[in-house]
Amino acid sequence: MPSLTSIGVIEFSSIGLGYQAQDEMLKAASVNLLIARTICSGKYLVVLGGTVSDVEAAIAAGLNVAKEAVIDQLVLAQVHESVFPALGQSVTLADSQADALGIIETFSGTAVLAAADAAAKAARVTLFRIHIAMALGGKGLCLMTGSVADVRAGVQAASAEARSRGLLVSETVIPRPSRELFAEYI
Repeated sequence: MPSLTSIGVIEFSSIGLGYQAQDEMLKAASVNLLIARTICSGKYLVVLGGTVSDVEAAIAAGLNVAKEAVIDQLVLAQVHESVFPALGQSVTLADSQADALGIIETFSGTAVLAAADAAAKAARVTLFRIHIAMALGGKGLCLMTGSVADVRAGVQAASAEARSRGLLVSETVIPRPSRELFAEYI
């Protein structure tokens, strides 16, 4: 299994070309397939993890196959380690971690991964959910918690990243949120 230090993402406008590109990506390098599925609005999404060089090679192979069908793409080298469990929705929170809630919403799954990584690198936040596209109309959602100051800093960094891509929908910080907002995670 390759070391997971980087993430690569491609969103395709064509499901068929997405499948074809995914096949080429998996054949091009030793990467882990983290997500591959149809998403809202008739698109296809592939998220890979691995070393920087393997992810770059796989993404290059996918881009080469489906040039005209690529909506957005990204390679995050040296991604923050907290992105992987949040993406897999395997983070469990304790009551003491729910001091503030930060929410970033983007127009694409690709943009939310870049935003989540920026938040985790900028502040001492716990990313506890990265939701990509499913049941969101193709959007991305990132939830984080920590101290109010850290969540504000994380949300600011994440929103700046998403805004620079022209894909920010909303940014929210809720100090001392009702515990019910965390019901699925605590």
